[in-house]
Amino acid sequence: MSRTERLFDLIEALRRHRLPVPASALAEELGVSLRTIYRDVQTLNQLGAPVDGEAGVGYLLRPGSFLPPMNFAHDEIEALVLGARWVQRQDDAALAQAAGNALAKIAAAAPRDLRDAIAELGLWVSPSRAEPTDPNVPRKVREAMRSERKLRIRYTDGAGGGSERIVWPLALAFYDHARVVCAWCELREDFRHFRLDRIAELTVLEQPLPQRRSGLLKAMVAKLYGPWTTPAQREGEVH
Repeated sequence: MSRTERLFDLIEALRRHRLPVPASALAEELGVSLRTIYRDVQTLNQLGAPVDGEAGVGYLLRPGSFLPPMNFAHDEIEALVLGARWVQRQDDAALAQAAGNALAKIAAAAPRDLRDAIAELGLWVSPSRAEPTDPNVPRKVREAMRSERKLRIRYTDGAGGGSERIVWPLALAFYDHARVVCAWCELREDFRHFRLDRIAELTVLEQPLPQRRSGLLKAMVAKLYGPWTTPAQREGEVH
């Protein structure tokens, strides 16, 4: 591997982390020595790359800074295309359009035109088997999650019973057979899952969540799933 390739790999490794990552972890991930990591980080800084570092804490690629687009490996292109095409087959029109736009931006921003490569990939995605959902429901759920606001929903459970609830939306799960909002339910005073196709009416309220969504989400995962469970195991919790 050339030094240029190694520097690109280091930048990509730093991009994958939101929090500072120790030099030892970078060295293990890239298969190089600690001394090489120190030297390469210094080189990146000299070249103008926004890499912050602190002894005993680690390195972090500063957010909001522009870096030239990188060449995508074949596996990376295929992963992006497959993920975007999966989103396009879901019943969320806004996300489907955004996925197509994202692919177009990736193709245009890459050093070489990827449009032909993307079009010719033989990666197909089957349609969703989830029950149809009012397209406004997932859009409003995502809006409430982003703004950390409560929702009022009119809901019908699996037994046919109806209720009106105030919920705090924490996550949106895309299972094979259903789309589910994971939330704190004020009526039940506990975490609950609500299938989007069973929500008859939904309103985003002005009331903010009493705590940050990230903290509530961690509490929900710890209580309902434990620290280590797979999506397949969690699918059994949907009712």
